[in-house]
Amino acid sequence: MPTSAIHIPEYRMLIAGRFSFIMGLRMLGTLVAWWVYQITKNPFAIGIIGLSEVIPAVGLALYAGHVIDQSEKRKLLLTGCTGYFVCVLALAALANYTAFSGQTLPHFEYYIYATVFCTGVIRSFTGPTFHTLVGAIVPKELLPNATAWNQGSWLSASVLGHAVGGFCIALMGIENTLWVIAILVLVGIGFMYQIKPKPIATNALQERKTWDSVVEGLRFVYKTKELLGALVLDLFAVLFGGAVAMIPVFAKDILQVGATGFGWLNAAADVGAIASVAFLALFPLKNKQGKILLLAIAGFGVCIITFGLSTWYWLSFAALLLSGMLDGISVVIRGTILQLYTPVHMRGRVMSVNSMFINSSNELGQFESGVAAKLLGVVPSVVVGGCLTIGVVITTWFKAPNLRNMKY
Repeated sequence: MPTSAIHIPEYRMLIAGRFSFIMGLRMLGTLVAWWVYQITKNPFAIGIIGLSEVIPAVGLALYAGHVIDQSEKRKLLLTGCTGYFVCVLALAALANYTAFSGQTLPHFEYYIYATVFCTGVIRSFTGPTFHTLVGAIVPKELLPNATAWNQGSWLSASVLGHAVGGFCIALMGIENTLWVIAILVLVGIGFMYQIKPKPIATNALQERKTWDSVVEGLRFVYKTKELLGALVLDLFAVLFGGAVAMIPVFAKDILQVGATGFGWLNAAADVGAIASVAFLALFPLKNKQGKILLLAIAGFGVCIITFGLSTWYWLSFAALLLSGMLDGISVVIRGTILQLYTPVHMRGRVMSVNSMFINSSNELGQFESGVAAKLLGVVPSVVVGGCLTIGVVITTWFKAPNLRNMKY
């Protein structure tokens, strides 16, 4: 049944909590990018946001995986989400101080970077824990269905977060939008609190040194070629194809659509991704998943090139929409590979390796986009990034036959 996983009560609580949390997280990402660009008028400053988050997220990822496998997942997740709530309150305090005093603190953006750094620390633990809990709650035979619903929930929250973030900034201002984000994170914590504690896997309880545990997880990923190929492909495709990082610049200076148009452009890719994930939940891929994955990412690169060259708002929106549809296909395939190929006692470490790749591709890609925009200009940097994404797919097609021929 297409809704099999949804019939599990704890799974419903998990995806409802994750939906609210991710919506708040995406609203915060949208707000911070707009806020910093408003302060600095510098595209490179947007790249610094990504660097501020990727340093702790990637630097702590492997250690986080060891901790997750050795910890009770529900407690760890609730602790991380509470820490994120505190970070949102800190940004709200900064914004409201500026609004009420009429003064901006010297080097104000550095306070934002410092808070984003803290959220990167938290996300290195919470991101993999979400995925690990899916495997702990859902029976193995329902994991493909649960993965599709999990990604659909994430993408739906991402769409609403991006779009509502833009609307709230336009209608309520930055300081009030931050209070909305804080409420969303708190609601997410409330849902996740209803999940029962999960026992630690027996194999994970064996006494071992942290470094040995980390190496074991890395060795497993390296030996599982389909898994390694999918992660590396995603890393470089998103690293080079990260046009989304420059959307504030396109919205404000090239397409001139303001905060509302910015919110819709931010949401476009996620709207497309939701459509493809919903389709795949109802009609799962039956064969040739490896080839479909590679072709989807190549099409993603073409969409990024189109977005970079467009000066017409609706063409830009359509390019991002289609890029999201293709990215949604790759997300479902990669997520299913992760759940099916990973033993229960290693899920924390493997999901952390996955998180490290995702964070480094997204946030480091944001930094790369900022640097490239500074050196090449905004439009050339996006076009070159799309071309490099296609180049990565072509290389992978010939160099990674296990991934190309993979099916499940």
